[in-house]
Amino acid sequence: MTSVDLARQRLARFAELEAHGVSPLYEHLAAHAAEDPEVAGLLTAAPERFAHATLLLAAAHRLVQAEPFHELSNYYPSLGGTYGPDEGTWPLFRSFVLDRADRMRELISARSTQTNEVRRAALLYPAVAMVKGPVGLLEVGCSAGLLLGLDQYAYRYQTQEAGQLVAGPAKAAVGVHCALELAPGATLPKIPKTVKVGAKVGLDRAPADLADEDTYAWLEACVWADQPERLRLFGVAAAVQRKSPPSLVAGDAVADLGKAAALVPAELPLVVITSNVLPYVPGDEFVAALRGLDRPAWWVSHEGYAAGLEHVLPGRDDLRADESAFGVLGLARIEDGEVRSAKALGKTALHGQRLTWLL
Repeated sequence: MTSVDLARQRLARFAELEAHGVSPLYEHLAAHAAEDPEVAGLLTAAPERFAHATLLLAAAHRLVQAEPFHELSNYYPSLGGTYGPDEGTWPLFRSFVLDRADRMRELISARSTQTNEVRRAALLYPAVAMVKGPVGLLEVGCSAGLLLGLDQYAYRYQTQEAGQLVAGPAKAAVGVHCALELAPGATLPKIPKTVKVGAKVGLDRAPADLADEDTYAWLEACVWADQPERLRLFGVAAAVQRKSPPSLVAGDAVADLGKAAALVPAELPLVVITSNVLPYVPGDEFVAALRGLDRPAWWVSHEGYAAGLEHVLPGRDDLRADESAFGVLGLARIEDGEVRSAKALGKTALHGQRLTWLL
């Protein structure tokens, strides 16, 4: 189980590097929780690899959902609240979660954060497009598998060099916007109008069933409470997914990778996707599992550099996140147990709102 000290460290880091400038509510709550051993101690109910700040905040969000007339809901835009964080927010939150400590611990021990961040599809799209299709997608750590619908979404990439670049089906129900910037010396990536996908498979230790009411409510609770647009996108993407569901497999990201890959027809290029999954899975073990596949595979990764791409592209200190949190979009090709190529394609905002292209 998790120590209180580790929980406090993770809460402080989350407030400083991930929520800062993105979520005023979660920055406020996490920063205070990091200084409060009693509240931080609720995270000790989770195994260490799952005990992240987002799990504590999601559990609280779920309980506020269940009591929508509680005063705390005034600070939750996801529930119609209009108050910003103020001097009353933390005392109210603290008493709310500690008064329900048993229910908080029950959720924290039984659940894990399942973000289903639809906007990240805009990051993955140009990377997947670099593999000649139709491709077979295998998303590891898929939760409900919403990123597997990336070929069904419409994209608007706003650039300084070429204005707005548009991709995806013209009448798509889901529309995703992303700011596309260029690093010094980089050129705009080719973003085709369509990406052809011939198979979709998701692997997760507990795939999320969108038809289950309690599961759906938990997935909503995992969306940051002061970002209702993300919640709206989740709902629309979930409706799209229900009409054409992918094959979701329950299993371990390492031990069962080969079993899931076998569900992708052999004639399709296998594209394995991970997006903010490797904080929960040892990266070296996952890459070893990729090497152990009995077929060539492309790995499209959206992870922190140390968690993901460093295992196939070491020595890139420029990709390490120190004072600000960002993701790294990578593309690697693995065949016969060897990494044949590996590239860092871009630096990203963690939730898909920005992509800085590096090539």
